[in-house]
Amino acid sequence: MEIIQDTVDFQLMCRSAVTIGKFDGIHKGHVELLSHILKQKELGLKAVVFTFHPSAAAFFGMAPEAELTTRREKRKMFEDLGIDILIEFPLNKETAATPAEEFVRKILTGQMKAGYIAAGEDLSFGYKGLGNKELLCKLAGELAYQVKIIDKVYYKEQEISSSLVREMVEKGDMPMVNELLGRPYSFEGEVEPGNRLGRRLGMPTVNLYPVKEKLLPPKGVYFSQVTYGERIYQGITNIGQKPTVKADSDVSVETYLYGFQGDLYGKEIVTELLQFKRPEQKFESVEALKRQMERDIQQGADYFTSAGHSPALSK
Repeated sequence: MEIIQDTVDFQLMCRSAVTIGKFDGIHKGHVELLSHILKQKELGLKAVVFTFHPSAAAFFGMAPEAELTTRREKRKMFEDLGIDILIEFPLNKETAATPAEEFVRKILTGQMKAGYIAAGEDLSFGYKGLGNKELLCKLAGELAYQVKIIDKVYYKEQEISSSLVREMVEKGDMPMVNELLGRPYSFEGEVEPGNRLGRRLGMPTVNLYPVKEKLLPPKGVYFSQVTYGERIYQGITNIGQKPTVKADSDVSVETYLYGFQGDLYGKEIVTELLQFKRPEQKFESVEALKRQMERDIQQGADYFTSAGHSPALSK
C-alpha cells in the first residue's frame, strides 16, 4: 500500500475509487463502506482512502478522544483489506479553509482523479463541514464520477458507529465491542520487561505498554488471545498498574500465555481482549495475589474449554 502523508502536493496517475473519513476503529460500518471502493478495483480503479492528520479535534484545540485504532494500526488494517493508496492529508489553517466545492474539483477529481466516490450518509467535508452527499451528487455529472451513498450498518437496531464502540470499550463489554468491530479489540507493540513478579511466582507474563493515544477499557483481568508471528496463544490479561506491588505510573497490558515456554522480549505481539473477568484489585500480600492468579488461570482454562479451545496449562 502506498502512503501519501504530510503534503498537499501530490498527483495520482490512475483513476481512483475514493472514500473519505476518520475511520476510527475500522468497524463493520467502515468495512462496508470500504468494500464498495475495493469492488472498483475489478474495473481498473485504484482503491484510495482519504483521511486527515492530525484529527480535527487536535487541530481545533479540543481535547482529543482516545483512539480505538492508532495511526499504525489503521495503516496495517487498510493494507490487509486491500487498499492501494492511503492519503493522510495535512489539516492546517490553509487546508481547513478549503471550500467544499473546491475540495471536490481540485483535490478529489483533480489530484486524486476520482471516478467513483463512496460516502456515508452523514459525510461532511470542506470549510465548516459544508460539503455533504448532496454536493457530491450535484457535481457528479459535470465532473464525470459516480457516487455511491452507503446506508448505515446496524447491530440489534443500534447504528454501528465509533461512538458506540467507544462507549462499549469504556464499559468493558468486550463481546459487544468485538461484534461491532468484526474482530477482537486489540493492543499491539513490542514486549517489554516488567518487574518479573509473574516469573518469580511461576506464572510468567508478557508485557506491553500501550501508546497514550489508545483507548483503554476498565482496569482489570480479561480472557484474551495473543498473536506472535503465525502462532495464536490463549491467555489471561491484566490491564492496570499492579497495585499490590510497586504501582506503575503507566498502565501495562500484561498477559499469561497458556502453553508457552520461553520469552518474547523485544518481539512484536498483538493482544486481543475477549471477555472481562474481574476488576483490578490490591491484595494484602504477594501470596494472596499468587492465589488469585492461580484461580484466574484455572478459570481462564475453563473459559477456553467451554468455548471449544482447551489450552495447555504451562508448568
